[in-house]
Amino acid sequence: MKAMVWFIVFAAVGGVVYGLYRVRAKWEERNKASEERFASFMSQALPGSVPVAVAGTAPAPTPPAMPLKANNDVVQQRLLLEAAAKAGEAGEPALSIQLYAKLLARYPQCSFADQARAAVTAQKKKLAPAPKP
Repeated sequence: MKAMVWFIVFAAVGGVVYGLYRVRAKWEERNKASEERFASFMSQALPGSVPVAVAGTAPAPTPPAMPLKANNDVVQQRLLLEAAAKAGEAGEPALSIQLYAKLLARYPQCSFADQARAAVTAQKKKLAPAPKP
């Protein structure tokens, strides 16, 4: 009878140890998956960063190199165009014309040049006083 009690005690202890082992293994697996997701997110969030490879995985492919200067110029052009358009919508034609002029002076051959020139013409019509009857 004593042997049966000891067998049950050892079986219970073994079951608890096995359960703790499984819980720890799942916890480590979740942490590893979390680190991989975070590394993937950071590599996408920071376009200039080098992709990070998590231990045991293949390194992430590097994106094709793009000239940052050209990308920055397009961003600056778009910001100037949007600021000028918002100034025009806010009833500030003089400021709008100044911003369009700055865009055209800095980037005369940009893709937004025709749009900016047309908007300057429209803003000049708003700026000119109405003829007196």
